[in-house]
Parts: sequence; C-alpha cells; structure tokens
Amino acid sequence: MSSDSVADTVPGTMAAMLLTGHGDVDKLVYHQDVPTPEAGPGEVLVRVTATAKNNTDRKAREGLYPTRDKGEVTSFAMGGSPTLTFPRIQGADVVGRVVAVGEGVDPARLGERGLLDFNLYADDHPDLNLTPDYYGHGADGGYAEYIAVPSDQFHTVNNGELADAELAAMGMCSYQTAYHMMTSARIRAGERVLVTGASGGVGTALIQLCRILGAIPYALSQREKADALMALGAEAVLDRHDMSNFADQVMAATGGEPIDAVMDLVGGEMTDRFIDTMIVDMNRRQDYPRLSIAGASGGNLSEIMWTRIYLYQVQIFGVSHGTRTEARQLVEWIRSGELRPVLHATFKLSELHEAERYFINRGGDYLGKIVIVPDSQWPAHGAPFARSGH
Repeated sequence: MSSDSVADTVPGTMAAMLLTGHGDVDKLVYHQDVPTPEAGPGEVLVRVTATAKNNTDRKAREGLYPTRDKGEVTSFAMGGSPTLTFPRIQGADVVGRVVAVGEGVDPARLGERGLLDFNLYADDHPDLNLTPDYYGHGADGGYAEYIAVPSDQFHTVNNGELADAELAAMGMCSYQTAYHMMTSARIRAGERVLVTGASGGVGTALIQLCRILGAIPYALSQREKADALMALGAEAVLDRHDMSNFADQVMAATGGEPIDAVMDLVGGEMTDRFIDTMIVDMNRRQDYPRLSIAGASGGNLSEIMWTRIYLYQVQIFGVSHGTRTEARQLVEWIRSGELRPVLHATFKLSELHEAERYFINRGGDYLGKIVIVPDSQWPAHGAPFARSGH
C-alpha cells in the first residue's frame, strides 16, 4: 500500500461472504477473518457501505451459464477459460468510501463516495467489451467490508439526496446492461419498446432509460405492479399472466402501431410471441424489427422458425454487460438526477442466505433491487431501508 494511503485506519482482516463452490446457498459461508485487500498501483481501496444483489450472483453460484451443453454447470468463460475460482466474494454493484489509494492515484480521492463500474475489462477500448467478466465473478466483489478496484472505474457520486443503498440500487450491472441493450438495438426517440421482466433491476432501468432517450416503454409484468411501473415511466403495463392474443393486446395498448424493438429478459417460449408484436404490420415500420436479449428467466431454450427471422429481417442482439463509454454516460445521468433509484429492501451481509431465498420466492410486491450492507455499516446505511418487520 502506498505512502498516500491511510492504512492505519484499515484493519488487517474483514468480514466477507465467501462462495465456496457451485450449489445452493449453503455454499455461501460468512467469515469475519478474511484478509483485507490492499490498493495496488492505480487502485483505490474502498470501505463498502452497500452492494446491490443481482440475479447473476445466483446464476453464477448455481453454474447456470452453459454455452454448449445445456446441462453443463459452468460460469462465464468468454475469454477462453472460466475465471470463477473458489473461494470467491460475489457482489458487483458496489458503493462505498475511498479509504486508501495505491501508487499513482491522487490522495485527494481519500474520503470520496463512489459507485463501481463492475466490469473486468480485457483492454482499454472505450466502446467494445468482447470478453465480459465482472467483479464478484472473475475477481472479488462487494459482499465484504473492503474491496480494491481500479481508480478510474470507481466513479465519484456526491449527490447528497441519494443514500448509499439507493446509489447501489442504480449499479452498473443492471443499468449498463439495460443501456447496452438499447444502444445495440439503436433505440431512438419516438420508438415503441417492449420491456419484458419489467419489475426487476434491468427492467426498471430500461423503463427509465427509454424516457431519457425519448422512447416509449411498454412493460410486461404482473398486474399488481402496474401502478408503480407507470409511475416509473411505463406507457402501459401488460399482464404476464394473460398472454392470450398477446400481439393484439400490445396493438391495443399502442393504438394499432407495432412494437419497434423488444428488450427481452424472459426468453423461453415467450420469445416467439414477442417477435409477433414487431412483425404484425411491416408496412407501418420505419426500421427493422430488433430483439435485444439479456436474460432467460422464462427458459434458456426458445423454438423459433428461422424463416420468421430472415424473411421479416428481425435483427437479434445478444447483450452482456456494456462499455466504458456507456458506464460514464450512466454516471452522468445519475449525477444529474435523471435516473432514479428503485430500491426494494436492504439485508445485512451476514443474512445473505435469507436475502437469496427472499429473492427467489419474492412476491407480487417486489419491485427494484435488494441491497446488501455489511453488518458494521448496517445502522447508518442498511437499517433505514430494511423491509418491514426485518
């Protein structure tokens, strides 16, 4: 650690939740004597105050990222070989305070509050990220009291109206994925965008980002979440429990206009119905039908007639993570107040098992993000946002 650090304020060990292997929540083991990381050259050491939970935490833990054998238990391996090794500290969307700086980092950064760009970039390219990996997978993440990260990826956000847990709820894992879905599909002002899985972190981010860009979002979710999604910016909310004559329902909501692009987080047997909403009347379109895919909560396999894809010229974009340029733009929107947090509840780090089970079994009132707060930071940063009765 450099002479510019404040190492005397940093303990030699910390509390952390360690993922010890692929499996159920019992593979997450809480320790209070994990060695505290140090800030290397070009890095800052951050005292973690809040880390948003993402579905990728669960999927990585369970090994649900197959790319060849559909039954394979594996993790991200876009760069060739898997980078998830055990034990690993998960947690990608990290907020905290800089408590030490490494060689080459301005000591003026000490004390800054920031939000982590969660990507492990393979190079310095600002607009390309071909081998996606992230903190909490290929390197230790924020389910701990401290984390060391590149200084240029820890973006200062001083907005006093945003609590740390709220800032974590706007973390890059959801918002950057959402934004990359939109930039890939060339979303423009005035276009009608169908957002599936609209009540989760990526879905709520998509709704807000559509409005920032001037596009019109139509949400697919549960009926009981309609008011909250409309307040967030959805033009209309379609009930995912009633998919009969779905294209007709969508056309009724849009006033007879086809959907310009679908931002799909569901997949499975629904994909074909989502395509229907775009190709229902090609004469009324101004651009090709576009399908951005960044999730498969409804199933990892979809059966689609390829003639429907190439005859209707449907453009399909697979999306994972995003780029440095997109991360910087999102931070600017957060600083300006154009993006708003959708925070569902906070949990203590030591209660991550309970948070995981709650996420899997979430009910109709669930909207937005769960945020995990280190026990040592709980009174200031977690307790004000704990769910009722918790």
